[in-house]
Amino acid sequence: MSGKRVEDGRERVHVQIQIAGDRQEYELRSLQGWLRREPATRGAAVTLGGKAPEPGSMGQLVDVLQLVTGNGWSATSFVLSVLAWRQTRPSPPRVVIRHGDVEVSLAEGTDEEVRRVVAALEQADGTPESS
Repeated sequence: MSGKRVEDGRERVHVQIQIAGDRQEYELRSLQGWLRREPATRGAAVTLGGKAPEPGSMGQLVDVLQLVTGNGWSATSFVLSVLAWRQTRPSPPRVVIRHGDVEVSLAEGTDEEVRRVVAALEQADGTPESS
């Protein structure tokens, strides 16, 4: 399955983001605000989602951030935006990114890890990897 879908005659890129840890919802809300302000993702729809509430519980469990964008998708810009957000956190959480059939994570934020994540996202996107 490709990381891109055609909707209303336009190509759309769908990405899901999850945060590891016990402050998951708080961190997802923080990342949502960050991505809405970032120039690289400002035009994207960035929404919170999650599991339906269990009977007797009070509301939906927010466990994923969904990003849908159209033209101009740049895996590199997206990953660098997420990495910049991680660096603002007192204890940077592991970020799991799903795009198409690909799932990758940013845990350390090293240059090698960033290159690996970008390459995997571009591959899922159908964009040729650059050397």
